[in-house]
Order: sequence, then C-alpha cells, then structure tokens
Amino acid sequence: MKKRWWLLVGVIAMSVGLFTSCATQPKKFQNTEIDYKAGLGKMAEIIGAYVRTERVAPVPKAPIPLQSITKEVLTKNENQPTIYRLGHSSVLIRLDGEYVLTDPVFSERASPVQWMGPKRFHPLPLSLQDLPALKAVLISHDHYDHLDKTSVRILDKKVERFIVPTGVGAYLREWGVASNKITELAWWQSLSLGSLQFTATPAQHFSGRGLTDRDTTLWASWVIAGREARIFFSGDSGYFGGFQEIGERLGPFDLTLIETGAYNDLWSEIHMKPEESVQAHLDLRGRVMVPIHNSTFDLALHDWFEPLERALAAAEVHGSTVLTPIIGAPVNVLAPQITQTWWREMLMDKSGELAAEL
Repeated sequence: MKKRWWLLVGVIAMSVGLFTSCATQPKKFQNTEIDYKAGLGKMAEIIGAYVRTERVAPVPKAPIPLQSITKEVLTKNENQPTIYRLGHSSVLIRLDGEYVLTDPVFSERASPVQWMGPKRFHPLPLSLQDLPALKAVLISHDHYDHLDKTSVRILDKKVERFIVPTGVGAYLREWGVASNKITELAWWQSLSLGSLQFTATPAQHFSGRGLTDRDTTLWASWVIAGREARIFFSGDSGYFGGFQEIGERLGPFDLTLIETGAYNDLWSEIHMKPEESVQAHLDLRGRVMVPIHNSTFDLALHDWFEPLERALAAAEVHGSTVLTPIIGAPVNVLAPQITQTWWREMLMDKSGELAAEL
C-alpha cells in the first residue's frame, strides 16, 4: 500500500519536537504518574513502525454515513439532555437548556497547514450557520486535532465562554478572542455558568504545537455537571489511576465520552487502547460510554474502524453499555437507544458478507 509521506513527516516532526524540547528545557506541566518522554531510541522505533506497517483499511473506502443536524433536529431535542458527535473529539452537548461544544475542529485537516496533514474522512454533519449559541466551548489541550485556530475564530461570536486548561488561553487571545471570554483552569478547579459546572480534571498526556513548546500548557479532561445529568469528557489520555479518582470524587456519570483511537504500543502511555478506554469508563463509574477520537482522521497505525470493534468487544466482556452513534445522530443522555454498527455495512463485500479485513 502506498505510504502517506505527509504522515511520516508529521511523526518525525513530532518526535523531534518531543526529544528536542525535553533535552533543552524543564517541563512546566507534568503527569501525575509518568514523565512521558520520547528519546532518540523511541523516535527511531516510531519512525520504523510507520515505514514498515501495512494496513488493509487506514481510511474508509466509502463515504461515512452522516445524520444531518438541522435547526429542526435541535429544536426537537431541546427539552432533553442530548449529545451529537460532530467528528473526532468534537461533541455538541445540550444540557440544562444550554449548548456546550468540546474540542471543535472544523478544518479539512488536523494540521498546522491545510495543504498537508491528516484529512477528514467526512464533512461536518451540520451547517455552521445552524450551530446554536454556545454557553461554553471546552478545550482539552493544544494539539492540532483538538485546538483549531480556524474553528475558534469562526465560533468566537457564538460563544459565551471558552474554558481551557492553564496556558491555552494565550493561543485564543492571539487569535482575537477577548480575554474576558476565556477562563483557564488547573486540575480540580471549577467554573459555574448558570446551572452548569465545569471542572478540569487530570489526564495523562502532553502538550505542544511546535518544536520548542513541549508541556508549556496544561492538558485536561473535563466534568460537565448540570441539573439534568453529569457528563465526562476525556480529551486525550493514556490509562492511569486518575480515572478512578475522578469517579470517586465527581462521579458517577450518566455518560462518558472516552478517547478510543490513535493508539499504539509505542505510545500507550498517552493514548488508551480500546480495552483500556472501557476500563476507564468503569473506573469513572459511568453508565453509558460513547467512544470518541475515531472515525474522522487517520492518526495512527490501526485500521480506521478497529477502535469501534474493539471497544464493543471489551464492553461485552464487562457487561457495559457502549454506544456507537452515526456521526450527527442525537443521543439522549438519560434514555439512549441502541445504536448501529454502521461501519460494518461499509465493509460488506458484494455478496453481503463481511470483508476479511474485519
């Protein structure tokens, strides 16, 4: 299979950045359980894996199904707590009569430039003109697939408050967002807006958008608590004991949005495997889990549909409820309906049998 040279270039740049920044400056922020570094040996392993690995289905071979989110759809569901996956880690949440948006990335590519980098598998399921006024936008960390300058600028006029981890606000101010619309929080700090309370909680990851800014801003997961429901949003994280602590201190949760994608043994400290994602959901004392961070960008070495398959299999082992909604489909937080294994239909051969790649 033809290698995507831009992906390898990105990995090299990231790896060089991790090594260079760790070697030349002390870290400002750090994880609670590990000190994640990528030295020259790890960098060589990662580059080698990208060169050698052959995949059957790195990207979808047919259009991913979408359900359009119109003003009519939003109105129909406005009296109940509802979530809508927009793609990757971007989730529109309706809670206590307000809208909250997580990690909005609307650009064509998750990249510092739009002529190179991971390209979207699917368009947005809604017109940005139909996007409602937002009580808050939550940002988990500063990586390009979670913090997108174009999206921030587009959303600015629709957002009451951007709530971000410590240090990330500097980017927003540079992009024109007024300081009084930005709140920066450290782990375990909270902000209340009306009946909604937002708490920054720990994650096991790292930050940096260039070669010299490693870990100069904080990364976080988020708890969104309202009168109607409690929701957890993981951002990016490896599996760690912090999930159990969050569950004990702020759980249980009606719904968890858990990172399930872009994993590999070579960087398992900072991205969970699907089985670990389900365990994190259990640690958090979640009732229903929706896997996120998948089905939009090719950011690792697994086939594009693998995270969903493995998450469902792990959930079955534990007797947990994992939902896999079509992008754009509403999910009632308190009374969710059974969802489709929509990707399997995309993998059927002409005889109606599942392809061998599954």
